[in-house]
Amino acid sequence: MGGGRVLMDTWYRIPAFYFACPSTVLGPYDDAPTAPGSAWQDFELEIAAVIGTSGKDLTVEQAERSIIGYTIFNDWSARDLQMLEGQLRIGQAKGKDSGITLGPYLVTPDELEPYCRGGKLSLRVIALVNGTVIGSGSTAQMDWSFGEVIAYASRGVTLTPGDVFGSGTVPTCTLVEHLRPPESFPGWLHDGDVVTLQVEGLGETRQTVRTSGTPFPLALRPNPDAEPDRRGVNPAPTRVPFTRGLHEVADRVWAWTLPDGGYGFSNAGLVAGDGASLLVDTLFDLALTREMLAAMKPVTERAPITDALITHSNGDHTHGTQLLDRSVRIIAAKGTSEEIEHGPAPEMLARIQTADLGPVATRYLRDRFGHFDFSGIKLRNADLTFDRDLAIELGGRRVDLLNLGPAHTTADSVVHVADAGVLFAGDLLFIGCTPIVWAGPIANWVAACDAMIALDAPTVVPGHGPVTGPDGIRAVRGYLAHIAEQAEAAYRKGLSLPEAVETIDLGEYASWLDSERVVVNVYQRYRELDPDTPRQDLLALLVMQAEWAARHCT
Repeated sequence: MGGGRVLMDTWYRIPAFYFACPSTVLGPYDDAPTAPGSAWQDFELEIAAVIGTSGKDLTVEQAERSIIGYTIFNDWSARDLQMLEGQLRIGQAKGKDSGITLGPYLVTPDELEPYCRGGKLSLRVIALVNGTVIGSGSTAQMDWSFGEVIAYASRGVTLTPGDVFGSGTVPTCTLVEHLRPPESFPGWLHDGDVVTLQVEGLGETRQTVRTSGTPFPLALRPNPDAEPDRRGVNPAPTRVPFTRGLHEVADRVWAWTLPDGGYGFSNAGLVAGDGASLLVDTLFDLALTREMLAAMKPVTERAPITDALITHSNGDHTHGTQLLDRSVRIIAAKGTSEEIEHGPAPEMLARIQTADLGPVATRYLRDRFGHFDFSGIKLRNADLTFDRDLAIELGGRRVDLLNLGPAHTTADSVVHVADAGVLFAGDLLFIGCTPIVWAGPIANWVAACDAMIALDAPTVVPGHGPVTGPDGIRAVRGYLAHIAEQAEAAYRKGLSLPEAVETIDLGEYASWLDSERVVVNVYQRYRELDPDTPRQDLLALLVMQAEWAARHCT
């Protein structure tokens, strides 16, 4: 998906086609609903040939004569559903009610004769989203003529008047062809986006995308051939019950905790002053964030949220910002804001839920990330940024924001409520679950732990795991120092990265959840020691983790 125009040889042996849903067609100016459950809605600019006579086993010439007219065809596609359903070698992603737009005119073949070149129609086309050109080209780029496609499709199949055949997508006139490089990808379609398709001689379609509701979930069936998930429980002690929900940890200070603290199961917080509150982070999807904000309502009705601090750029702390009132001032460290601005769109995470990455990694990633819904998320970035520190006045109490990164990410902020003795540590702290170094350097994360200990807060709310105290900070510091030391020893011995991750002795930290994150942490240490260590993208690192877990977490 998104691999460009290099096609397998079979594409040049026979024309590829599929049968789409014929019972519902959108008009050229109708709103276009997204496929329910899809976060990757796309369009494809094609032209369509409409059959005017019945026939079977047609020759190419007979097929050409059977065409009564041509029109614009938008082949709407749910790419994430297509990826998932395609693994079964069958699928419904192209057969949704919202899958087809035709119009605005049916133009007869004789009217298009001036555009014929070498037996093919040569019509200039342009595809736009919100007025920005996504792609342009010509229908002359069809690999197979309509006559050839229709003749092949009629083999053993009776065609009837009104049957519609698409040309296939004009190259570049679909979002999926722009997936690489990721930093220039314009993003999938969202609610309110306007898609305009213009075809010479056929007119223009113009439609507004509208988000569909969440589909009714089906109960998953257990795979009898799969190894049981041996994921343990979070072993860390806790100062307050480590249960899903809101817990008051000090005077007018609350922690929202989400067991078990693994991927996406993150914590957040609320600090209230007189008539005003500060929210510390949102959650991984909109449903989780709505649940949290509803639980906070008894507090925020008296002390409305006026500010929200985003501790770092990871989606499990940022994906709910759109649910905040527009009056809420969002604050983040400058590095966090830059990562949000230039990072991948939230819906791209649907790939790790749907991609077929082999029996080990596929199950691992669906176990870890299958709980979340990445559709409909529109990130709000910071209204106010700071470099290293910022003090805010919150209804008569002082709250200090400190950027102690780079460590976990490029910038990692903590919230110190000195009058309550509370520190919100963000993802500088994983308690009972293994830290993961996305940015580093590790030495800077160790220094950040020292800085947090020096604040002398008796109550510490981590980004993941149960509420802790200074001893929890010391435990994370110990893990990071241990991994850095062992990774460097392996590097000095000349071990490759795969060899090193197999030799690391986790010792007392082996019982922490997600111990397979040692793969990423050793990788980052190797990158620090030798910048020429080959770069690995996020998906490759997650696959390596899954394979390590399969070997060691049994």
